Amino acid sequence: MNSIRIRPVVQPILSPLIAIISALLVGAFLITLAGASPITAYTALFQESLFTYFGFGNTLAKMTPLLLTSLGVLVALRAGQFNIGGEGQIYLGALGSAVVGLYIHGLHPLIHIPLALFAGFVFGAVWGLIPGYLKAIRGVNEVITTLLLNYIAINLVSYLVQHPLQEPGAPSPYSPLIAKDAQLPIILPGSLAHAGILLALVAASLLWVLLVRSPLGYQISAVGFNPIASRYSGISVERTIMLVMSLAGGLAGLAGACEVMGLKYRLFEMVSSGYGFDALAIAFLSRGSVLGVVLNSLFFAALRSGANVMQRSAGVPITVIYAIQGLTVLFIAISLAVEYRKS
Repeated sequence: MNSIRIRPVVQPILSPLIAIISALLVGAFLITLAGASPITAYTALFQESLFTYFGFGNTLAKMTPLLLTSLGVLVALRAGQFNIGGEGQIYLGALGSAVVGLYIHGLHPLIHIPLALFAGFVFGAVWGLIPGYLKAIRGVNEVITTLLLNYIAINLVSYLVQHPLQEPGAPSPYSPLIAKDAQLPIILPGSLAHAGILLALVAASLLWVLLVRSPLGYQISAVGFNPIASRYSGISVERTIMLVMSLAGGLAGLAGACEVMGLKYRLFEMVSSGYGFDALAIAFLSRGSVLGVVLNSLFFAALRSGANVMQRSAGVPITVIYAIQGLTVLFIAISLAVEYRKS
C-alpha cells in the first residue's frame, strides 16, 4: 500500500531523472567518439553553468523564458491541447512589451514594468486565443494552427524591426532601447540574471495552485481526460479550451516580455533562440508536473549556458548538447510507451 501511495508522487520526478541520466550516458559515448573526455566535458559544462557566479546568472537568464513557455505548454496539455505555438507567442509578447517600453514615457518603474509585462501577457494570450477559438468553435486542429502562427509572428516582428520600429542607422534589424523605467532589475549584479526568473517562479507556484488546488484546475483536468463526460457534467469544454490556450499564450508572452525587458532592452529580429520549441520537450519530459517543469527548465538552461564553455574547454561540438536534449525526450517517450503497454 505504501508503494502505491508513493508512486504517484515519485514517478513524475523519477522517470525524467532516469531519462536525463540515460541521455547523459549516451552523450558521453558521443563525446568519446568526438575524441574528448566525457568527464572533462561534463565537468566544464555543469561547473560553468551551475557553480560559477556569472555562469549561474546566465543559466537563470536562460531558464526564465524556458520555464514560462513550458508552463504554457503544460497548462494546455492538462486540457488535452497541444500548444506548439510557444515560439510565436514569445515573439508577440516581446512585441507587446517593446511597444509599451518604447512609446510610453514618464511612468514610475512600479507602474511601467507591470504595464509592459501585462502588455506582453495580453499580446501572447491573444495569439494563443486564436487557435483556441478555432479548435473550440470550428474544430480546427490546434497543432496545425499553433505551428503556422509561429511563422506569422516571427515574420511580423521581422518586418516591424526592419521598417517602422527599426532604430535609425542600426546595422541590423532591431528597435531603439526601451525606456529605463520599463527595464527589469538585475538580481545578481555583474551577471545576466534579472527579476524575470522571480516572476517565472511565482507563475509556476500560482499555476500549481490553480491546477492542483482549485475547482478550475479540476475542470481543466476533466476536459483533458474526457471532454464528452465533462460536457455532460455541465463543464463548458469550449470555454475551457479557449481559456487554457489563452493562458498558455500569455505565459509564453511573458517569456518574450522578459527577454526584451530584462536581457536585450530592445526588440530584435530573432528575439528567441528556439525557446518555444525547447519548451515542448521540457513540458513533455515533466509529465504534467509543475515541479518537473521547474527542474527540467533548469537542466535545459544549464545545457545552453555551459555549451560554449564545454566546446572551448573540451573541444566538444555544441551539437552534442542538442543531441542530449533530443535523447532525453526520446528516453522519456520510451518510458511512457512501456508504461502504457503494461497498463
